[in-house]
Amino acid sequence: MAHVHGKDMMKEMSKTKNSMGKEIMKGSMASVTVHTGAKLMSKLAKYPVLVFGAGVVAGVYVYKYRKQIIASANKALDSGKDFVLQQKENLEDIVAETKEES
Repeated sequence: MAHVHGKDMMKEMSKTKNSMGKEIMKGSMASVTVHTGAKLMSKLAKYPVLVFGAGVVAGVYVYKYRKQIIASANKALDSGKDFVLQQKENLEDIVAETKEES
């Protein structure tokens, strides 16, 4: 981040403040979700029929949206492969530069 003064400094501070607020909110939401999920699962564990029913409902939704799930998984896999290849090329470039310097 560049060194700034005056009005520019206020703009930079507001950006930092907003991003920090977003990160705090993400952490809070994750904590609430985990806590709520734990309470829900402890209650569901007392009633095996509800666990079975929840599994059936989840299975129906997975079956219904299987094509979208597979497509998004393949997209994520392709993105991961592209990222790895890009990092491999970057590493090869760094190694080549190091060999040239020595």
